[in-house]
Amino acid sequence: MNEILISHLLPGENATITALRGGCGFQNRLRSFGITEGKKVRIVAKHPLSGPLVLEVEHRQVTIGRGMAQKIKVTREA
Repeated sequence: MNEILISHLLPGENATITALRGGCGFQNRLRSFGITEGKKVRIVAKHPLSGPLVLEVEHRQVTIGRGMAQKIKVTREA
């Protein structure tokens, strides 16, 4: 299993969230968006120049900043 940062995925790619790095407040914020370990996620869009990422988790779109994305580890889906 090769873990990578979610920010390394391209639009249209699917992955499974494997780990959330960061403090309790950060992890609770992500969990409030439905971003938790074991969930399937799809990259909808990556805005240029270090802009935010748009993710789809459980049929909902969530926008997160690149800083947050640097703390989310995933494994690519085949």
